[in-house]
Amino acid sequence: MRTVTSFLKKPQGLLVLSLILVIFGSLFAGMFNSSFYSVKVKEIKFQADHGTLSGLLYMPKGAGADDKRPVIITTHGYLNTKEMQDAPAIEMSRRGYIVLALDMYDHGDSRWSADIPVKDLFGTFWIYSQFDAAKYIYEQDFTKKDEKGNAYVAVSGHSMGGFSTLLSMYMDEMSSLQTGYRMIYTGISAGADYSYAAAVAPQDQLQAAFGSRTVGMVAGKYDEFFFNKSDEEKTAAEKEVQGTVTRKDFAATASGKAFLGLAPDAPRGTTDTFTKVPSGDLTVDGKVVRPSQTGEHILFTPNQTHPWNHFSRTTTEHLIDFYAHAFNGVTSPNQTNVNLDSGNQIWWAKEAFNFVALIGFFLMIVPLITLLIRLPFLRKTVTGEIATVSAAVSGKQKSIYWLAIAFSTLIPAVLFPTLMDKEANGLNVLRIIALIVLAVSVLGAIIGFVMAGSKKNDYTSSRRMKNIAVGSVILAIVSLVMWIIFNYADKIVVTSSYFNEPTTNQIVYWALVSALIMILVTFAFHYFSKKDAGTRFSDYGISLNPVTIIASLVTAVLAVVIGYALLFVVQAIFGTDFRIWTFAVRTFESEHFITALRYTPFFLIYYFVSAVALNANTRGKRGGMFLAMVLNVGGLVLWLLVQYGKDFMTGVALYPGQALNGILLFALVPCLIIAAVYARKLFEKTNNVWLAAFVNTLLFTMVTVANTALFWNLV
Repeated sequence: MRTVTSFLKKPQGLLVLSLILVIFGSLFAGMFNSSFYSVKVKEIKFQADHGTLSGLLYMPKGAGADDKRPVIITTHGYLNTKEMQDAPAIEMSRRGYIVLALDMYDHGDSRWSADIPVKDLFGTFWIYSQFDAAKYIYEQDFTKKDEKGNAYVAVSGHSMGGFSTLLSMYMDEMSSLQTGYRMIYTGISAGADYSYAAAVAPQDQLQAAFGSRTVGMVAGKYDEFFFNKSDEEKTAAEKEVQGTVTRKDFAATASGKAFLGLAPDAPRGTTDTFTKVPSGDLTVDGKVVRPSQTGEHILFTPNQTHPWNHFSRTTTEHLIDFYAHAFNGVTSPNQTNVNLDSGNQIWWAKEAFNFVALIGFFLMIVPLITLLIRLPFLRKTVTGEIATVSAAVSGKQKSIYWLAIAFSTLIPAVLFPTLMDKEANGLNVLRIIALIVLAVSVLGAIIGFVMAGSKKNDYTSSRRMKNIAVGSVILAIVSLVMWIIFNYADKIVVTSSYFNEPTTNQIVYWALVSALIMILVTFAFHYFSKKDAGTRFSDYGISLNPVTIIASLVTAVLAVVIGYALLFVVQAIFGTDFRIWTFAVRTFESEHFITALRYTPFFLIYYFVSAVALNANTRGKRGGMFLAMVLNVGGLVLWLLVQYGKDFMTGVALYPGQALNGILLFALVPCLIIAAVYARKLFEKTNNVWLAAFVNTLLFTMVTVANTALFWNLV
């Protein structure tokens, strides 16, 4: 036992352990993903009407041209990829259905082919993805059809994938008027109402297009975006709430009642029960093109938030029950496990082993680098030992230190809504604050230089005043830069053909401002306190040796390339990547790599400053690693707790208008926690901040870029 413990303390031991976790986790994740090899899972790409679509095709053993099966097309929402549909894909394929987990256009590995004007970027991918995929699936020899050519295909999607689901049934119905057959038999949306789809056709016509189909909706009661009352239905108090992060009850709204075939003034609709609903007449230009038909509708309303739908046994049960009912009597006689109880689920085990592999991946980086920096050139990454930045000594200094820690922890969270949305009123306040800091700094510089040159002061006093003067000059420069960042926010990292990821643009702006605040606080402490205590510039680990910087960059590139090479190998062998819920390290396409290079300089600023600040304020302190993590994400975690805690307790979140931004934090927070660990650990290995800054930048820029919408063809 001692031998094993001793081995694991060495970098070779940790590296072996991390590889065991990656291989073990990926092996078992692949086993559960394929239902213990009873389902063949392969990635496919195909040309569709509007570009190239990619997906994971789950083909149960025996299914094919000689044993045609019902097919389920399931897809993700705005920020995600096909892998987010693991739960329905695994559970329905193990029940004998063929499943296509789809990347919508400009997500994951799918690409829209035509140019997209920036103003139209949200009017492309979700409108056509599901219907284009349905047309492809209809033509495959494994798709079951009736004698009239109607296909037994289900469409399902979450969030914007849900809108795509609703529209695909509408488009299919309009197409069937010409062809005489339907390509889509049934459909269920999750985390999506009619709001976006109504831009293409009003709700009554979307429902008319359902016709005789069985249709379902999963409407979470704490969904951050949808299932709201119309303005006409809201009380005066509800109209005062500016935002959608509130408690909902879709079955009690006019829209939800209409879905269930009820009048607006009828009592609340019944949920969790299939109800026969007349579709209403389908019309074109006011003329009836197909009379009303009767189909079954069902509404599920779990106590869940929007992203919770992805990672829920309850929602997965609803989906299983829905498909079992919708496809009752039309499944293949050879389908095995088709009648498995909806509570019998294994997808969570696949996610658990994915998480094991994810832990192994991140555990691998530090020991890998420890071995790399033993190589001849790469050892130049390591510089000589440096002193710990001087700590507060007196009670007053300690109080100021902890106040600064609290400020640095909380201010990125306090400013989070303003910065992510570039909210005009908030930015105006920040502009004023920046000007005030600028004015005070200029005044401090003038007074400092005058006092430093005064003959009345002794050497110590003159030196202290000179430090204040120099520090004030630097603070003036930083505050001026901050004013520019606030004043020209609408011109900084805006969505364009160059910066083609809207959510990454938001995070970049927040990161830039957060970095400037860290610079402001760090310089203020250095020149007004720590410099007098003997702290030198070199104590912060900012080596200016070009060889050290280059060696650090090469080491970081090698480590990240080796890590991602392992990921590509794992995916090729086991068909899985490294993930847990919304946080994922996934493979990427060339477009992701090019886009990541564009964002890298901005993230380098943040991670460099972060590495400096974290080590300056936590190195040499008891619990320093934990304190570093708190500094990086403590405020954001508190923001999430208060935001959702208030929503769950009162029905209205702290910031009701922060729907998307709150969800972004579920993936950003883990990145920043791991970045804090790397910042401390890699500093300990090298005595400088460069390697940590480069590793965090390269790794987490790619993680960020590969996991969101990438509009490659913006013009």
